[in-house]
Parts: sequence; C-alpha cells; structure tokens
Amino acid sequence: MARRFRRTRRGITAGLEPEEAGLLADLLAEVAQMLRSQEAATGPSDEVASDAEEDPLAALARDLEGGDGRVPDDPALARLLPPGSRDDDEAAADFRRFAQRGIAARKRSALERAVATLRRPAPLLLDDDEARAWLTALTDVRLVLAQRLGLETDDDAALVALRAAQAAEDDPAAHAAALYDFLTWLQEGLADVLLRDLPAGGGPARR
Repeated sequence: MARRFRRTRRGITAGLEPEEAGLLADLLAEVAQMLRSQEAATGPSDEVASDAEEDPLAALARDLEGGDGRVPDDPALARLLPPGSRDDDEAAADFRRFAQRGIAARKRSALERAVATLRRPAPLLLDDDEARAWLTALTDVRLVLAQRLGLETDDDAALVALRAAQAAEDDPAAHAAALYDFLTWLQEGLADVLLRDLPAGGGPARR
C-alpha cells in the first residue's frame, strides 16, 4: 500500500508498491502522448525540446510560428489546454495559435520527467524540481480523469465516489473513480510537503 510523500535528508520520497508505480507511469505516459499528439497536430515542428534544453531564442521563434488556433477535438485535451479568454472568441483563438503548443510542451515535459523518476530503481526519491514536475503531472492526469468521469464540481466528485463505492469491482467507472481518489491523495500529500518548506513571510524555502 502506498505511503504518503515526505521529505528526508536525501530528498522527497513516497512508498509505492511496484504495481502502483507501474500504473502511475502508464497513466502519466498516456497523458504525455495525448499532448505530444496535440503538438504534432497543431504545429510545424515534430519535436519540442524541454525548457531546460531549448535555447530561449529558438523557443521564441518556435512559439511565433504558431499553431492553427483550433480547440482540441478531445474534451480532455481541451480541459488541459483551456482558452485564454472565454468571452472573446478571437482572443481565445489567438491564444491557442501562439501559446497552446508551448503550454502543451511544458505539460508534456513535466509528465515525461515524472515517468522517468518512476523508471528508476525503487524507492522513489525526488529532488525539488522533480517534485514540482510531479505536482504538475498529477494535476494534469487528474484533469483528464475528471473529464472522463464528468466531474465539474466537488459535489460531482462526491457523487462519483459514492456510486463507485456501490458499484461492482469490475465496473470501469468504479476503477476510474478509485484512480482519481488515489491521485488526489498523492497530489495533496506532495503539495503539503512542498508548502511546508515555504517560510511564512516569503523568501527562500526552508531546508
């Protein structure tokens, strides 16, 4: 059974069973592939380097090339990549055209970085940059699952959890709801660890 994230002298760690780590890696990789496919569909270049690797001028040139401004066909991708404006269609299209590919690339980079940490020998051990990538990645996987489950509000989540508790074990909706709860638990634990390091009055993080 998974154990909550905690900080140690070596880094941030969580106890994950091999099956849990494998499941998480598959989920993260699946969402990363969704974003990779969206990048390929909306822009001229086949590959977008991560923020750590890409030259800033090259990144600017790539973003200025733009995409096609279309809303993703998959509702889950549309939720991952929301419009810059909900009241101005032209502004929303411009935002998608010039910013969507860059946002998708950064989200994908965080997901792939999290997957890489799960491919290392156990136990899971993260530095702070990897932990922040994990936080972003967990948020995005939860958004995809929320869309698949039809969750919009906390009340929706509570209703799905109730139905899942009453459903048969082989019910796909019950399985997805259980995954959503598990990811929420992981994300909350990791956020608590990172927030605990922040000083009350701002400034550098405590160690």
